[in-house]
Formats: sequence, structure tokens, C-alpha cells
Amino acid sequence: MPQTTATSGTIGDGILSSEAIESAIDALVEQVGEQNAKITDICDAKPELAELFKGMLERCAAVKGKGLMYPSLGSGAGNGALVEMADGSVKWDMLTGIGVHFLGHGNPKVIKAQLVGGINETTKHGNLQTNFVAYEFGEKLVKLASKNSNLQHAFMTTSGAMANESALKVCYQKHAPASRVIAFEHCFMGRSVTMAQIGDSAGGRQGIPLSTQVDYIPFWNDAVAEEFGGTEKYIAHCVGLLQAYIDRYPKGHACFIFELVQGEGGFKVAPREFFKALMDVCKTNNIAVWDDEIQTFGRTQELFAYEMYDLGEYIDVLCVGKMTQACATLFTEKYNPKGGLLSGTFTGSTTDFTVGNLLLDELSSGDYYGSRGKFAIQHAEFRSQVSQLIERHPDWFPGAPQTKELMGGVGGMMKFTPFGGDKAKVGKVCRYAYDEGVICFYCGHGPFHVRMLPPMPVMKVEDWPRVFACIERAMARVAAGE
Repeated sequence: MPQTTATSGTIGDGILSSEAIESAIDALVEQVGEQNAKITDICDAKPELAELFKGMLERCAAVKGKGLMYPSLGSGAGNGALVEMADGSVKWDMLTGIGVHFLGHGNPKVIKAQLVGGINETTKHGNLQTNFVAYEFGEKLVKLASKNSNLQHAFMTTSGAMANESALKVCYQKHAPASRVIAFEHCFMGRSVTMAQIGDSAGGRQGIPLSTQVDYIPFWNDAVAEEFGGTEKYIAHCVGLLQAYIDRYPKGHACFIFELVQGEGGFKVAPREFFKALMDVCKTNNIAVWDDEIQTFGRTQELFAYEMYDLGEYIDVLCVGKMTQACATLFTEKYNPKGGLLSGTFTGSTTDFTVGNLLLDELSSGDYYGSRGKFAIQHAEFRSQVSQLIERHPDWFPGAPQTKELMGGVGGMMKFTPFGGDKAKVGKVCRYAYDEGVICFYCGHGPFHVRMLPPMPVMKVEDWPRVFACIERAMARVAAGE
């Protein structure tokens, strides 16, 4: 049974080492597994549940103040990449709650970790009352991060936005009185007041007083690089923009926030030399390099995106979240803040940490990463399915056969761009895909893309044609003018 205490001889240790309790937990996992195994394919909603489900959605809307974006309420059951909804329908989950279900649905290891968390006395851990499991999670995270970087410490917290808030505080304190931050255009940072200001989305900060000073640098763009005459000239242009900000506000910048693969901005990737050139300028000017891996962690061709780019030596502060269950801010010894700066009533629930520990163990011990790893194989199959879709329906993909620009991402971050990236049509593709049996969403700020974040460790290559059969039906509806 997973251990959540560092001590032996205590009553708590007796609970966790009890063969009878472990046997009971295993029996529960087996019983749940037998039920989840009944889920083998997508299916439509059950007509007899329609009125009950409609009432549930109305109650949700009354609480929230507006209707749900998707009529997506889970039943509590699932099997791998398939999830059952409360209306009895079953969908392919190609979004995974933006990552929290990365190990799939009905995973017996996850269920066991949750049950172990459930028998642990502390429901919530925090600054003044915690069990060791919270620090076991941080310890594992630091051990993995420090292999290829100078990161040495972690502060655990409850959400990605709070992890980002902690990172910003660390950078501000280290470089006080610097008050400005640098970020990429089209970045997304979270929903807190400060993070909404840094995130480059007008809708996300509508009505919020702008008190955070942000300077934006363009993210990498292949087409723009060609217009500039190639990679070197475009990098020189972006470096020039960065230096101009630094010259305009001498010693005014506390940090540069790097999304090494842009998430909400459109699953954009960039060459290593682009990031390296900008990070070199930061190091020369004593500006913290903050790596935001809340959406990229675990999904690229390495566990950390900075490892994929071999940039670990540059990283001062890093944030992880979403799929990790518990969220965290990591930092080097140089950026270790003074006492009192980082604290919180809650750092997470016990199940956040037991499942988070499981995920770290799973991802660090499997053959998922590298150019020939399972994630690279799955990504190649995704691209193959999009290419076949383009071949069959080139009219759905303006710009075909220039397929390179019609699909993208890396590893478990996948996108494709139908109907010229038109927001309304891409939005319809996502909504109709839900009706047809696939949960997906969009990303980008124009063009817009269909976005997928599938449960990569449990995804099977043979699943992809089944997923894209649903998507093809959805796109046919959009093409027909529905």
C-alpha cells in the first residue's frame, strides 16, 4: 500500500501497513473495476434519463449563474480513455479536464491511491497542519526536476494560478524593487486578478483594474520568421524588442515568463535557439527565468519541457499543475524566499498528494518519453489521422495540401485547424464532436484550433480511428451548415 507517513510504530503507520485494510481496499478496487469494465465504446444518452439529466443541468446553471459550456456531468464511471456521463452516454475523453484525468478513467492504481488518501486522517494539508505525504510529493517532484536543472525546493499549493502567484512573489522579492514582468503574446496565466492581467486575453481581464506592468514579446511564428528572412533574423528581432524594454525600464523587470509550448495560445512550439537567445539576455540583465509548465509538464517528449529543449541550466523558477493534482512552485536555492512570503491555509487534499505521487512514479518509470517513446508514437498516429481527414475532405481545410500548418503541437498536446481557423466553425466542431462522442476543446486566438489533451498513458493506437470517426461526423455537420 502507498505510504503516506515517514514514521513507524505509530497508530497511523499501523493503519497504512494493515494487511486487512489493504485487502479491503483491493476488494473495493476490484469491484469498481468490474463495473468500469462494462464500458467498452461510446454510446448515446439513455432516453429514460433525459428529464432527470435536464433537471441536473438546470440546477447547475442556477448555482453557477449561467449554463455549462458543455452539458458535461460525469456519472463517476469510466474505462481508460472512455468516460460515462450522467445521462448514460459514453464519450472519448480527449481533453481530460485539461489534464487532471491524464492517467485515464477508472484506472485501478488511481482508485487505490484515492482510497488510501481517504483513510488518512488529514483531509486538507496546510501551513500549520500537514502530514508527510504533502512533502513526499514535493520531494519526488524536486528529485525529478533537479536531474537536469538547478531547481532544489518546492512550495505546494492548490491551483495553477496560485502556483503562478507564488512564483511571481518569489521573483518580485528577489529583484525588488523591480515591478515589471515580461511575457509572450497570447500567453495564459490563470484566473486570479494578477494572472488575468498578465495573460494576454482582453476577455479574461475585462473590468479588472490594470495594476500589473507587463511587456509582451512575440512568440515564435514560422511564417513571420520567413518574412524576416529566416530564423536568425527573426530571433534577432525578438531579442531587439526584449532589449528595448530593458533599456526603457532599467532594472525594472523581475522576470520573464516562458511558456515553452504555448497552451491556450494555440499549442505553439519554437526552436531551442529562440528561447536560448532570450534567456541569455535575461541572465545578462539579472532577470529571473520563470518556466510555466502548468500545461506542458508530462506531455512533451520529456517529463519537463525544459528537458526537451535542454534549457535546465537557465531555469530559476518553475510551476507545475493540472495533471499533477497538487500544484507546485519550484525554485533554485538562489531564489529561495525569505520566511513568510509563501504560505497558505491549504496546500491540497490527501488524495491530491497520493494520486500526485502515483502520477510522478508512473511517468518517471515508464517508456513514455524520447523520440521513440509511447507519447511520440501516439502523436504520430494523431497526425496520421488528421492527414487522412485532409485527404478525404480538402475543402474542410483551406490551405491543403500545406498540411504542416494545419496540425501541430508535440507529444500529448495536439491541435488541428479546420475551416480556416474560423472561431465560430471551430467552436461548432467541438460542440458537435461532443454530441458524436468525443470531448475536445479549442485553443488559439485567431486562427483557432481544435485542441486535444488525451490520456496518453492509457491511449491505444487502435483507438485513434474510432476517435476520428466521431470527429469526421462532427465536421460534416459543420460543413453542411448546421
